[in-house]
Amino acid sequence: MNQDIVRNFERVSPELIAKAANFQAAIMADVAGRRGTMHGRIKALSPRMKLAGPALTVEVRPGDNLMIHAAIAMAQPGDVLVIDGKGDQTSALMGTIMMTACRRLGIAGVVLDGPVRDSLEIEAMNFPVFSVGTNPNGPTKNIGGRIGHPISCGGVAVQAGDFVLADADGVVVIEKGKLASLIEAAQKKVDDEALRIEQINQGNTAASWLVPSLRVAGVLKDGETL
Repeated sequence: MNQDIVRNFERVSPELIAKAANFQAAIMADVAGRRGTMHGRIKALSPRMKLAGPALTVEVRPGDNLMIHAAIAMAQPGDVLVIDGKGDQTSALMGTIMMTACRRLGIAGVVLDGPVRDSLEIEAMNFPVFSVGTNPNGPTKNIGGRIGHPISCGGVAVQAGDFVLADADGVVVIEKGKLASLIEAAQKKVDDEALRIEQINQGNTAASWLVPSLRVAGVLKDGETL
């Protein structure tokens, strides 16, 4: 059997995905220690797009999408295609036809370190796509790659089955074994931020940590204040 394709791997559970999908990518990134966020070059085609699900990892050679077609054929409903396109922007790796197939198969969305095309049609489909911009040039379909193996996408290590969350701020990846431990922390952060915003709206705009931090940094001397 070809070792370039891993067909069976553990995915983060649907129950955890449903819970974690309620949070912003920024919240999950913070509680994950500010790790796992992809480079800002990978952005939503439309700011309202959001996705959440387990990663189906794909590695391709720049400008070739053969293995993406194979991954679409293998994907399970709810999967997120996470594609290491090497950041190459010389040709699109996906367009309307492939995205239509993804949506029909129940794939949750696409994260692509490379460009797409037919962007207005994809936006009209409201299918979540996060890519390195667009390019009208089409790809080749000649070169093998890997599916289900560890990849680097947007500067982040991604294992097949990891949790992927993406919204207008960008993409964050959480290791499947760590997600459960972060749900409670994420909810606490949401609650704490809501309380702080309420305090600000009531006139308490001064951050309690600011002056002590300025003193530690040597900006203010002991006894000084802003």
